[in-house]
Amino acid sequence: RIYEEGRESIPEHPYLFETDVEICLISGSCRSPIERFWNGSDMIYILQKAQHNEESDPMEESKTDDAFYASELLPKESSGPVALSVRRAKQLISLYTMAQNPNMTHLKIMELVVLPPLWIRCDGSDPEHTCWLGAEPLKAGNKITGINFYMVTCDGPTADKTYFANLEELKMAHKMKHHSSIVGFYGFAQYELIRAAAVEAAIEDTIVESESNIYVDITWNTVDKILETPPLISAATLNITLESGDPRSPIYQLYRELQFLLTLAEGLKTGVTEWPEPLESESAVELVQEFLTDLKKKLDGYCISGNKNETEKIKCDTAAVDSSIKSIFSERGDLDFAEQLWCKMRSVSSYQELIKCFTLILKSLEHGEIQPWIHQGSSSLLSKLIQQSYHGKIEVVSLSGITPIQMLLEIGLDKMKKDYVSFFIGQELATLTYLDYFISTSVDMQEQVHRVQKLHHMLEIMVSCTVLLQFKHENLFPLTQICMKYYKENPLNEKHVFQLPVRPVLVKKFYQNDHPEIWKVEISSGHGQKEVKTIWQVSTNPPVEHMTSNSTGLFSDSTVNGSSEDRMYFITVVKCSQVHF
Repeated sequence: RIYEEGRESIPEHPYLFETDVEICLISGSCRSPIERFWNGSDMIYILQKAQHNEESDPMEESKTDDAFYASELLPKESSGPVALSVRRAKQLISLYTMAQNPNMTHLKIMELVVLPPLWIRCDGSDPEHTCWLGAEPLKAGNKITGINFYMVTCDGPTADKTYFANLEELKMAHKMKHHSSIVGFYGFAQYELIRAAAVEAAIEDTIVESESNIYVDITWNTVDKILETPPLISAATLNITLESGDPRSPIYQLYRELQFLLTLAEGLKTGVTEWPEPLESESAVELVQEFLTDLKKKLDGYCISGNKNETEKIKCDTAAVDSSIKSIFSERGDLDFAEQLWCKMRSVSSYQELIKCFTLILKSLEHGEIQPWIHQGSSSLLSKLIQQSYHGKIEVVSLSGITPIQMLLEIGLDKMKKDYVSFFIGQELATLTYLDYFISTSVDMQEQVHRVQKLHHMLEIMVSCTVLLQFKHENLFPLTQICMKYYKENPLNEKHVFQLPVRPVLVKKFYQNDHPEIWKVEISSGHGQKEVKTIWQVSTNPPVEHMTSNSTGLFSDSTVNGSSEDRMYFITVVKCSQVHF
């Protein structure tokens, strides 16, 4: 029944089977919890222990249907998936196998359907410390011919290297179990290249754990020994996850500028603006007044030639970048009047101060005291007023309601769009046509801000890869295309993993003397549906999310013979066997 319903749409909540089991149907588009050990079907069942909510409605508990939505049974604060006992898991595997066996005709109450593979979370309570049991139907056309059974076991954490397998012994055990004479060896290693440390936040005395990290996954054929370093002829893929806002980033000031833009956008949407603390010792009104006075003096011919370069080159907060990054991201030297105002008015700390600033600006335009220049193509209200001032008259603007906030947001959007465009075009990473989606003014203001956020996230990725991994244009260009393609089709997601195929030599120096986070060897024999595998894996983190050190029976036999400085590992073994009907 779950399978039939799932063919139309994958259910958002798990189903309850009997009283103790949750059944989750996961589509191929979702990340699979067993992706490290198995890849196959577009759809799989995940079975786990039901988490009962003590405060659930008694009427709900009285339901007798074996499979109904179990959302009411979940705790209010999810503590993660919970495993079933190995004994219960084996019972469920048996029921599933009987349901798929075409020879069990006396048990059939409906037409035989080839169901998705079944994987059950186990608590490791058996001597082997089983953490997953799986079953996958084998079929020829629409006919079920047998079942592939999988058993995933885990020991650890341990620093005792005697737990490490011998490659030749693994090979012989696989050959004997599956009666095969020819086997293939495939290696996989994952190294952590960059991980951002936790950043202490002044907000509510919390510590913000950054999710930023860069891993490299390396695969190769012909493994000679356990934990060998991948050869340079391997295939490698960078996995990049990066969150914006690290204070150590060379473009952190630009990030703060973006945050002010988001504050204005949120104020426009909700009607409540939470003004930030002033960034400058001088108030925004004072900064704007000084700026207008300088422009007036320049118009009146009082500008001293010796100060020409200083007045023409406006210093903006976005120029406060580290010298190591100036070659890739530096301040623009072509800021127009509106953009320079944005830099001054980022110090605005109240709505009243914002009105005072714009009152000074409009007054100067009305009286012809300044004749500022602006970039072509701007559609902001201030730009229109400036263009009108060239003809000696500007329309009356009521500085009330949301108008002042919208005026400031418009000039900030224009300025930041040009900043990002300048970078991507200047570094020859994209064309203006390819960037059109991100800078389009044909969508509403909130969507424009959202797309600017995407641009900033992509910039953070490029800058990080340039500074930390010393990427050149030949690597940045394909990475930019991957990021832009994703963000043209998806909303902002700083937890998304961007994947870039690279040559191992590009990142070798970052991992060649380091320990892998994951190292595994896959021994395989047979082809197609007759293929069987044995996997041996060592990892620094628990290989499954439902495993904890206090799980019943888990790790009880593990010992640590090494010193406290030894690296701790989890050792995982995946075995499979086939049964033909």
